[in-house]
Amino acid sequence: MNKLIATLIAGLMVTAAHAQTTAPTTTAADNRIVKAEASAEKDVIKAEQKEIKAAVKADQKLNKTVAKATEAKGDAHAKLVKTHTDAAANVAKADPEDRAKAMAKAEGKVADANLKAEKKMIKADEKVLKAQVDAAADKATAAAKTEQVRAEAQADVHKAAAKN
Repeated sequence: MNKLIATLIAGLMVTAAHAQTTAPTTTAADNRIVKAEASAEKDVIKAEQKEIKAAVKADQKLNKTVAKATEAKGDAHAKLVKTHTDAAANVAKADPEDRAKAMAKAEGKVADANLKAEKKMIKADEKVLKAQVDAAADKATAAAKTEQVRAEAQADVHKAAAKN
């Protein structure tokens, strides 16, 4: 029984001695690391905000180009329809003996109008595709810049930690 009590008392003393050890104090090196991490986080947040702004700007530019292209396509189609209508009206007005000649002339005008409308629509589509590529490139560039800032921030934190 004495051994059991002695063991319990010894265990109690060891536990009490272990519990009274001093808490670790923060050193100047720890403060440097904390400051470096805070600065790095702030830099990364700024870079991410710039990336988001660049993406929004690219999307707005793309949407504007798409709207202009849609309007240009609509205008080209409206002109095409007007040309078709005018050509049909001219054929209808022509005298019966001149109708074949008027029909040939109308077909020529319609063919020219079709070509002109197609060219305008192709040009509008080309502008949209170029704007899409530009927007993707702008977004990729902004993302790369953000990654660069992240890497530099991480390097700064590691540099601060290495100064211990």
